[in-house]
Amino acid sequence: MIRRVVAPFLLVVSVIPAQQARRVDDNTLKSAGKAGEEWLTYGLTQSETRYSPLKQIDTTNVSRLTPGWTYDLGAGGGAQEATPLVSNGTIYGITNWSVVFAVDARTGKERWRWDPEVNQTAVFPRICCGVVNRGIAIYQGMILAPAIDGRLFALNAETGKPIWEARVAYPQDQQTITMAPRIAKGKVIIGVSGGDRPTRGYFDAYDAMTGKKAWRFYTVPGDPSKGFESSAMRKAAETWDNEWWKLGGGGAVWDGMAYDPEADLIYAGTGNAEPWPGTLRSKDAQGKDNLYTASIVAVQPETGELKWHYQMAPGDSWDYDSVQHLILADLNIGGKQRKVIMQANKDGFYYVIDRVTGQFISAQPFSTVNWAKGIDQKTGRPIVNPEAWYGKEAISISPGGGGAHNWSPMSFNPNTGLVYIPTSTTSSPFTYAAADTYPGTGTGTARPAPPNPLPSPPAIGPAPLSEGQGNRGALVAWDPVSQTMKWRMPGGGGIGGGTVTTAGNLVFQAINDGRLVAYSADKGEKLLEIQTGLRGGMGPPVTYQLDGKQYVAVMGGTGPVQPRNGQAATPPVTPPVLPKLLTYSLP
Repeated sequence: MIRRVVAPFLLVVSVIPAQQARRVDDNTLKSAGKAGEEWLTYGLTQSETRYSPLKQIDTTNVSRLTPGWTYDLGAGGGAQEATPLVSNGTIYGITNWSVVFAVDARTGKERWRWDPEVNQTAVFPRICCGVVNRGIAIYQGMILAPAIDGRLFALNAETGKPIWEARVAYPQDQQTITMAPRIAKGKVIIGVSGGDRPTRGYFDAYDAMTGKKAWRFYTVPGDPSKGFESSAMRKAAETWDNEWWKLGGGGAVWDGMAYDPEADLIYAGTGNAEPWPGTLRSKDAQGKDNLYTASIVAVQPETGELKWHYQMAPGDSWDYDSVQHLILADLNIGGKQRKVIMQANKDGFYYVIDRVTGQFISAQPFSTVNWAKGIDQKTGRPIVNPEAWYGKEAISISPGGGGAHNWSPMSFNPNTGLVYIPTSTTSSPFTYAAADTYPGTGTGTARPAPPNPLPSPPAIGPAPLSEGQGNRGALVAWDPVSQTMKWRMPGGGGIGGGTVTTAGNLVFQAINDGRLVAYSADKGEKLLEIQTGLRGGMGPPVTYQLDGKQYVAVMGGTGPVQPRNGQAATPPVTPPVLPKLLTYSLP
């Protein structure tokens, strides 16, 4: 049975005093998510599973969910992509323009609000890929919050007052921050966006108590004449040519991270190489690997020293970032228990890697793929279709530029053994067009190019949904052990929204058109569909329990978009929806 509900904008319940505050420390984060009552870190657990053990809401009663309180997020300007955190009876969140807020988790009443006062007019043209912010961190009585203009703040969790400020990046260098920070061994780990500009990617560690920078890990090597920061950069330089450093190199770290305290490793996904296509970085299209772009890197939190890397798309020419959501799990594979890290990559393959050693285990397509014939199961390297090394003739490549899976969080349910992946199923035309200049360099780049239909290499993997099913997006339930799809439902996509799964045998999915949908986790039966009214920019849902009652919360809405310098705002096709935080619970 499916129940459709249209959410009202305000509904307030009775006020109950907040519980006594307690500090979130390393041990608290290590066990985060085990009880499910709070949501203390971006992925609920440091393994980033987004699996909640809560089961008050289950398949028998989820259709009865009703709206609770609503909190107005304030002025918009872009999609709401943040994951709210829940601690000590308070929901903490951050808006697209980096305004941090705290509200009573029972009533939605604002406790404090702090605006970093980003210079929106000056910063907007510098932002690579949208006015967004994906989240915050909680640690030792502080909220660690990134501002899109490159600053990192520690705020008092009780009052919202600043404690310290650090400068991670400068928008003048065409780098911003859009990802949620993570905590590891008393350090705040944060990366920078800007990989579609001539920038050099990196991520940093800052002392959580003082804001002092502890180390920086560059994802691509710099100018050899200035020396290399580490042996990892010296090794990486051997995989580049054509004076790459003059064009930045790319490798931005703008989303996926995870932390394994037992292995003592921080994992980060890195962005595509720049500029693309590969002919602009090498003497021919099938050039060098360009480490450590389009990779997962594992580093020690104490020092930032590289322990291992795995590269998904060596010499990438298709904008296949590997920054998507990373999940850590222990899986029985071939009769052996393996500690793995998993990623549904932008390139259309689902990867299972040994998270201790970086050894490749398996990869299979979870979406339509034609850029590669498959992944060599011995070496872990892609078997690229020769036609996919495009030149001046346009060709249609799958997945498209947005990827089969982008930033939208997936989730892993240990009871079903399935991962729930928000997926896009579109392709993109690619061609090398010398007239299209790479910003600030006068160098050609790749751009989508008509006409259609275009030549297309042979495809593998699940076929796109039919036109009538809404073929632009789907929710895929994937078995990472057998590397097979168990079920698929239309709706959503790889960019926007996301999922959370629970012990109540449920998967909740937020979809950018404003819907909050619930499926049975084992079979994919749709049990609930709520139209929140927050179309155009949904964040992923979370669930928490307070005073014995389970809630589901989600942010969404866009508001009017800020115009660029000296430009008039373009009237939207439909009026913008003011951003809000909504909650739902059983009556």
